[in-house]
Amino acid sequence: MKVHDGMYIDGAWRPAAGAGTIAVVNPATEEVIAEVPAGSAQDVDAAVRAARAAFPAWSATTPAERAARLAALRDALAARQDEIAATVTAELGAPPKLAHAVHAGLPVTVTGSYADLLATYPFEEKVGNSTVLLEAVGVVGAITPWNYPLHQLVAKVAPALAAGCTVVVKPAEETPLTARLFAECVDTAGFPPGVLNLVTGLGPVAGQALVEHEGVDLVSFTGSTAVGRRIGATAGGAVKRVALELGGKSASVILPGADLAKAVTTSVASVMSNSGQRCNAFTRVLVRADRYEEAVALAAEAVTAYRPGERLGPLVSAAQRDRVVAYVEKGVAEGARLVAGGPRPPLDRGYYVAPTVFADVTPDMTIAQEEIFGPVVAFLRYEDEEDALRIANGTVYGLAGAVWGEPGAAVAFARRMEAGQVDINGGRFNPLAPFGGYKQSGVGRELGAHGLAEYLHTKSLQF
Repeated sequence: MKVHDGMYIDGAWRPAAGAGTIAVVNPATEEVIAEVPAGSAQDVDAAVRAARAAFPAWSATTPAERAARLAALRDALAARQDEIAATVTAELGAPPKLAHAVHAGLPVTVTGSYADLLATYPFEEKVGNSTVLLEAVGVVGAITPWNYPLHQLVAKVAPALAAGCTVVVKPAEETPLTARLFAECVDTAGFPPGVLNLVTGLGPVAGQALVEHEGVDLVSFTGSTAVGRRIGATAGGAVKRVALELGGKSASVILPGADLAKAVTTSVASVMSNSGQRCNAFTRVLVRADRYEEAVALAAEAVTAYRPGERLGPLVSAAQRDRVVAYVEKGVAEGARLVAGGPRPPLDRGYYVAPTVFADVTPDMTIAQEEIFGPVVAFLRYEDEEDALRIANGTVYGLAGAVWGEPGAAVAFARRMEAGQVDINGGRFNPLAPFGGYKQSGVGRELGAHGLAEYLHTKSLQF
C-alpha cells in the first residue's frame, strides 16, 4: 500500500493541514491499495488563496501562451497514458482496454482540442459601436466524480485554463490517485504555481468548503442530482456562477425501419460500458410492440458477451454495488420480467453485479424513472410514435438519448426529445460537441467551444 501525504497547492506538494486520511480500495480485489490525505477547510482555503493570487497574471496571458501550456499538458498526459490507465483500473475497476482507450486516451484528445481552439476562438468582437470582450470568470472550484476520474476532470480544467481561469480541484474520494497523476502532468507542463491546485478530501468537508469559499467565482460539479441541487442552492445564495452535470435516464428509441440487431446490441453496450457507471447510458430501450419480444431476445444474447471480471468490471465500491442490487430487487418486486442477470453476486470477490436485462418494464416503475448507475437495462413497449415520445420524455432527466430508424424519421423524433445530446443510428461521440442536459440533468455545457464559454464573462465597451 502506498501512502501519499501531499496536496498540490501553489505549484508544490504540501502536507495536509490535518492528519485524516482516505483509504483507496481496489474494487476488483476489495483490498486497500493506497491512502491519501483527507483535506480540510484549511487546505481548501490555502488552495483558493493560491489560485486567487495566480489569477491576475494567468488571465493576462495571451491565448497563444495558454495554448502552448495546454499542448504541453496534452503531451504529458499522452506520455503517461499507460500509467494512467493502470491507475484507473486499480482504483475504479475499469477493464484495461477501456481504461487505456477511453479513461486515459480521451482526455488527451480533449486537452489537445482546447489547445487548438485557442488559435481561433473570438475573445473579442465588434457589435455596432461596441467592442464585446470575453474575459475569464476567475477562480473555479471543480468537483469531479469517480466514474470517469480523468475525463471529467479534464472536461472542466482544460476549458477553465484555456479561458484564463485558475482552478482548485476536489476529486472524488474513491478515485484520487488518477487526479494526483493529473496534477503531476500539470507540473510537468510548466503551468505557473497556483494556476491548478488539487485538494483530496471528502465531499461534505473539502467539497462543501470549496463551494462555500468566498474566493471561488464559479463552481463546476459533476455528480448526482441530489448533491447538485444542494450545490446550486449554495452557489445561488452567494450569487456565484455554477455549472452542473448531473444524472440521466436516457432513452434509446427504436423506430420502425431500424436495424433492430444493431440498435439493441449498441444500446446494451452503452449500459455495460464502464459497468453502467455512465450518466449518459441508454438505460431505457423503447421498442414498438410488434418487435418487442425479438428485441428482448437479442438483448439476452448480447449481455452474454459481458463476463464479470473480464469485459465487465466491478462497481466502484461496496456501497455502489449494494445500491444497484437494491434497484434490481426493486425491479423484480414491482413486476418487471428478469431476462438476464439478477441480484446474486456473479463472483466471490469484488464489487461485481451481473449484467442485467429487464423486460415488461412500465414507465411508472422505479427502474424506469431513477438513475441506477450500474449494468442494468430496461426494455419498455410503445404503441406508436407519440407514445414513444411521451415515454422517452417522461422522466425528470434529459441528458442524452438515441434514436434508430429511417434517417429522416429519426432526426425528426430526436428534435422532439428533451435531451441535450441525441445519437442518430449509432452516431459516434464527438469531443468537440457540447455535452450537458435538460431539466434535472444539469445546467451548462462541457466540451468544445460551448464548454469554454462556461468560464467566460462578457463585457462590452461602447465608443
